Amino acid sequence: MNKNIVVGTDIGGSHITAALIDLNDHKIIPDSLVRRHVNAKGNCEEILNEWREAINECKSQSPEITEKIGIAMPGPFDYQKGISYIQGLDKFEALYNLNVKALLAEKLNIYSTSIFMMNDASCFLKGEVFGGSAKGSKNAIGITLGTGLGSASFKDGIIHDGDLFMMPYKEATAEDYVSTRWFIQEYKERTGKSVSNVKEIYERVSSDDTAVRLFEEFGNNLGQVLAAYSKKWNADTIVIGGNIINAWELFMPQTINVLMSHSIIISPVKAMLGEEAALLGAGSLCI
Repeated sequence: MNKNIVVGTDIGGSHITAALIDLNDHKIIPDSLVRRHVNAKGNCEEILNEWREAINECKSQSPEITEKIGIAMPGPFDYQKGISYIQGLDKFEALYNLNVKALLAEKLNIYSTSIFMMNDASCFLKGEVFGGSAKGSKNAIGITLGTGLGSASFKDGIIHDGDLFMMPYKEATAEDYVSTRWFIQEYKERTGKSVSNVKEIYERVSSDDTAVRLFEEFGNNLGQVLAAYSKKWNADTIVIGGNIINAWELFMPQTINVLMSHSIIISPVKAMLGEEAALLGAGSLCI
């Protein structure tokens, strides 16, 4: 048995991804990644069976692997006890108020103490600190730009779950202005046209002034939100991940200008690990 090889797992609303993590090298073992679709609207048995199959398929690739499994999981969730409080989010309703850690351990035929769980945004930052853009940082903040706004902070060797999404901003909260949802709603309101994601707006930038202005406004909103968050944690590194960073050049100049106006000279950096960040972060929970 090699105690340095564990399974890192990232659970999302429509998928589960698992990979073997080498804790010595701070890397994912090549070609070990397994990805499966998950019906998040299924019943408890269906969801847990899909998770079990993906994890077991990953584990089967190494005869030396330990029983330890790290899991990046969206909230709300009691990560230490393993109880899900996800409700009203159109996913994992069947797991509400259940001890997911104990149920999954039973499915995998391991002790529940071999399973370690953390918020997915926190695992993202933990992964980037462990082996990515924030490696070597002593005081970092990380945010994920996607359907919602994920956040976490790293200070004195400890990851703290973030609540940036609910920070009061303008007439609502930060997430209402810094997310895919904002892009889709604003584009519809200003043009009368519906889009499914930010990528569609990005692809219209060359011929659509509204699309250009939206990215600039998004950059301003992001800068204002980041300024408050980075001051709160006195960060020396700001790492940004999520699908929206594919349009980095369209919003980041404005974000940096706003940060500078708040006397913050730190330039945000792109997450370098992509999907692997949450997997590495989850795996590192097993240390």
